[in-house]
Amino acid sequence: MWLYILQGIGYGLAAAAQPGPFQTYLISQTLIKGWKRTLPAALAPLLSDGPIIGLCLLVLSQVPLWLQRFLYIAGGIFLFYLAYSAYKTWKNVEPAIPPSERETQQSILKAALVNMLNPNPYIFWSLVTGPILVTGWRETPVYGLGFMAGFYATMIVGFAAIIMVFGSAQQFGPKFNRMLLGLSAIALFCFGLVQLWLGIKN
Repeated sequence: MWLYILQGIGYGLAAAAQPGPFQTYLISQTLIKGWKRTLPAALAPLLSDGPIIGLCLLVLSQVPLWLQRFLYIAGGIFLFYLAYSAYKTWKNVEPAIPPSERETQQSILKAALVNMLNPNPYIFWSLVTGPILVTGWRETPVYGLGFMAGFYATMIVGFAAIIMVFGSAQQFGPKFNRMLLGLSAIALFCFGLVQLWLGIKN
């Protein structure tokens, strides 16, 4: 069982450390709302990954091309929307009113949507972690659950660490925070362009 837990930890660390739209979204939200309000968004994969894993295990050989194309295009458009939101905040940086509980919930749902419209988790679960999960589950469900526990515990802690690190940027002053927010808006826009291009190209 420990072999599966260690594999889960390793892949969870890789998933959290890999730069991508989801991590960039977490960073932009941290810079806008602060780390306390953004921290729950680290749990978003627990909402979004259930359908992803189920779909990938049904078609484990590969994600269908039409689904990849749809995810790239829809994800690219959604990332443009997030980039525009970050840009508007960057343009009007002022001491903000603390976000309400409703806004915090919306942040979690947006984070889950970013993850669901990102093709990477589908490819990851169909080609890499999915086969490990199936193999462990066939030996005994405890192995499969151990792999999942190691993976999600490590990945969520990794996302939380990213949020905490960028949350500390506020102590460097509003100019530094504004610069990072501008960079995150540009990064979201670039990720959107890449996803849109891959969707059209494929």
